[in-house]
Amino acid sequence: MIPDVTHFEILTDHRIKVTLSNGKKGIFDVKPYLDRGVFKELRDYSYFKRARIEFGTLTWPNEQDFSPETIEIKMEKI
Repeated sequence: MIPDVTHFEILTDHRIKVTLSNGKKGIFDVKPYLDRGVFKELRDYSYFKRARIEFGTLTWPNEQDFSPETIEIKMEKI
């Protein structure tokens, strides 16, 4: 079953502390994506902080998103 993002906290240095519906928690580092297409806009930290959860996915106002599957695979467990 695909987990949902249930809670997140924006950290410094373009990292996000994430909690998933399956109970897993970790730190997702967005820096590797900041030079790629639509994610370049996330370089602006004030925009980056505008993240929200929409249908279990971490999203931003201009339709950037990271799926819970990507977050679960790439996050550093805490």
